[in-house]
Amino acid sequence: QVQLAESGGGLVQAGGSLRLSCAGSGRSFSRYYMAWFRQAPGKVREFVAVINWSGTATFYGDSVKDRFTISIDNAQNTVYLQMGSLKPEDTARYHCATGPDMTDYKYWGQGTQVTVSS
Repeated sequence: QVQLAESGGGLVQAGGSLRLSCAGSGRSFSRYYMAWFRQAPGKVREFVAVINWSGTATFYGDSVKDRFTISIDNAQNTVYLQMGSLKPEDTARYHCATGPDMTDYKYWGQGTQVTVSS
């Protein structure tokens, strides 16, 4: 059974930083893409960032580009999202997801809440 477990969310002031983690288990994730999405109450789900398993390719949503960094630790089956210069509009539940390509995410985690106060 594939599981993705996010952690690292919390309450932070605007301008601060947080690092989210997503630990995968239950299968091999080699050749899979690992991504972060977020969803705020009343809003549609938004793509945040994606990385390939080898860590050689990344892509970011426009709203987080130059502020967030996605990385991966293959040995630990864990993907990270380093978030900096946080803004109140970054407040959302952050989910990690994985799948065989960037348009096909088969597995999703339950998410971790990030709240940025002004």
